[in-house]
Amino acid sequence: MAKTQLNVRVDEGTARVARERALARGISVNRYIEELVRQDAGETGRTFVEAAADFMKQYASVFAEESAEAHGTGPGDGRRGSSASVRPLPEAGPPHPAP
Repeated sequence: MAKTQLNVRVDEGTARVARERALARGISVNRYIEELVRQDAGETGRTFVEAAADFMKQYASVFAEESAEAHGTGPGDGRRGSSASVRPLPEAGPPHPAP
């Protein structure tokens, strides 16, 4: 993979911590920063997928009922948007933090 140079300015305390952490891991500061960015990007994606999975689990029965009614196999009259098929959604809890 081709490399690109990225120059950043940080305060001396942040630079010192980055050097210390990289040294403790036996890697360069450059590699340390690369790993932090990759980890952050991965956590964001993982957090999104986990939140979507939690949402689907929480609302799966609502989606199943709505689909059954829309296809005329459930308790409603089969018309989308009819008052018989409109139900309030359960309260959503706060998102789960990444481990």
